[in-house]
Amino acid sequence: MISTILIEAWDLYAISFLLLFVKSDLQPSATMLGLASGAVQLGALIGALCGGWFADRFGRRKVFITTMALFVVLSLAQSFVTDMWQLVIIRFLLGLPLGSDISTGYAYIMESMPKGKREVMGNRWQGMFGLGEIAAIAVITGMYLSGMDHSLLWRIGLGLGAVPALVLLIGRLDVPDTALWLIQRGKFKQAKSVAKKMFDDDLEMLPDQDFRMQQPRVRDFLSSIWRDPVRRRASIFSWISNGMQGAEFSAFAFYLPVILVLTGVSGIGATNFVTGAIYIIATISGFVAPMVTPRLGHRGVARWGFGTAFVSLLLAALFLQLDWKLLVPLAAAGLMWGHYWAASNGMTISSMVAPSRYKATASGFGYIFVKLAAFITIFFFPILFTALGVPLATLIVSVLSLIGYLAATYILPEVYGYVEQEESEPLQPAQRS
Repeated sequence: MISTILIEAWDLYAISFLLLFVKSDLQPSATMLGLASGAVQLGALIGALCGGWFADRFGRRKVFITTMALFVVLSLAQSFVTDMWQLVIIRFLLGLPLGSDISTGYAYIMESMPKGKREVMGNRWQGMFGLGEIAAIAVITGMYLSGMDHSLLWRIGLGLGAVPALVLLIGRLDVPDTALWLIQRGKFKQAKSVAKKMFDDDLEMLPDQDFRMQQPRVRDFLSSIWRDPVRRRASIFSWISNGMQGAEFSAFAFYLPVILVLTGVSGIGATNFVTGAIYIIATISGFVAPMVTPRLGHRGVARWGFGTAFVSLLLAALFLQLDWKLLVPLAAAGLMWGHYWAASNGMTISSMVAPSRYKATASGFGYIFVKLAAFITIFFFPILFTALGVPLATLIVSVLSLIGYLAATYILPEVYGYVEQEESEPLQPAQRS
């Protein structure tokens, strides 16, 4: 489930290293360039909500198989576009399976691992993002240094995402639905079989026949979250956190290669090496955050993350304004270290505290805030730094990190080790199968 993040990272951020080549080849306006970059975020926003509902309604496995198959086809289709509108449309469609897969994957993790371990696994998503970003940088830099034609380079770079997606699709063919989802649907015979295979537990307390269960209604999802004060506060924080971390990254870090080139910090080749080094630091941070979560708790990880990102963005704005070019990459590295902590637990919390019958819906709803913020900032940040300049635009972005820090301090209750409580649902007997 967590390996899906690596595939998303490849597609989502490979284009940030290929924008210069896309711009040279297709000659888009600044608006079209931002739209092509952000279209996958808009698609993922819709996919997250719809995919979570489908996963709660029809099962995790069906969504897993469908999303990866779609990703393989659409990822390859990017390589054959002939104009910017085709690229925008395909990247929008590509976002649909990406958003669906993330929301379903978090539900799967939270339903199949015990408390403590599931939080550590869920918080590893930023580490996996880092690995995907490093892989994208390494491959694209290698193709660039080989002297490959730039028009061909960006097409191959985007299309290569289909390769790991195909591997993951094959690996998922034997993945079952979770025992908990099957129980929620009254499919007790299949649930007992899955539990025996995965946990060596045959669930003797369950009957050997299936029952028809009352289906969860999407309109009851938010009211269920709102009734419990801990669940309510934790969910509100996760939505704020997801929005702020999605915006802080998509504004400055996403466009970092472009910023380094346009501000004269480094050339194209050197920029890829500098950015690669920054993402190596970020990836280490992404794996350190889940390791310290049991010690610091979710509040501590979020506060340290957003606080570090806030200070780093302030320093980046100062260094850019003073033209201290050599210090800009250091501030960017600090931002990425803090961001990978700040972004590690928003999705974990939103999925973990939700009732099991709404878990995928809750994951998808939480992911909406990541993608909505990312789409808005990816689309508008080029316009913002063109109108105001990169230093002032960076200063404005720092406010987002400050909001995340305040939310972690004053809204989030400590929920490490939280176990969601289920309300009983009436059973309607069905015929034996």
